[in-house]
Amino acid sequence: MLQYKIVPVTPFMQNATIVWCDQTMQGAIIDPGGETERLLSEVDALGITLTKLLLTHAHVDHAGGAHAISTSRDIPIEGPHREDKFWIDMFDLQIQQFGFPDSESFTSSRWLEDGDTVELGNEQFEVYFCPGHTPGHVIFFHRQSKLAQVGDVLFKGSIGRTDFPKGDHPTLIASIKNKLWPLGDDVRFIPGHGPMSTFGEERRSNPYVRD
Repeated sequence: MLQYKIVPVTPFMQNATIVWCDQTMQGAIIDPGGETERLLSEVDALGITLTKLLLTHAHVDHAGGAHAISTSRDIPIEGPHREDKFWIDMFDLQIQQFGFPDSESFTSSRWLEDGDTVELGNEQFEVYFCPGHTPGHVIFFHRQSKLAQVGDVLFKGSIGRTDFPKGDHPTLIASIKNKLWPLGDDVRFIPGHGPMSTFGEERRSNPYVRD
């Protein structure tokens, strides 16, 4: 069974999520935005063998700790979609602009495409390409537990910003309605910031995307 622990990190309170297979105790961190020593201490305290890092997109508050953790634990970075490479190419500028002094640029070991799967022990995530907030944003869906990690695509009561370079509001709305909603109203999701919700609740009450 998939287990998870949400660890908000950095002044942006970004939801880094430790996920693991409780049979093999193999785990990953989704969106390790920073505070790498804290994240690794949490991983070790849980008894997890970290095998990879997963990125929904390449904004520094989600990916700022990727290089340090990947290097220290000798593990690959999977994601985001290759359309976010330009954000990685601008990583040093992001660090300066948003004040992430301990962050370093990184190289993705595997670009993810719509329809890909990511293995974690005996568990599997489905990958969905959901551009709009960034052009290469992906989300991770664990079908068995009906749990999605959606990065900055959707929040409880809100949606991701589209005023960054290559952001696009109509594309974001289409990603939410065409990729997320079909997964089911009962799907719980972990957003990039803030509390969890369900797709059904957002369809009922979110002023940006409600039915």
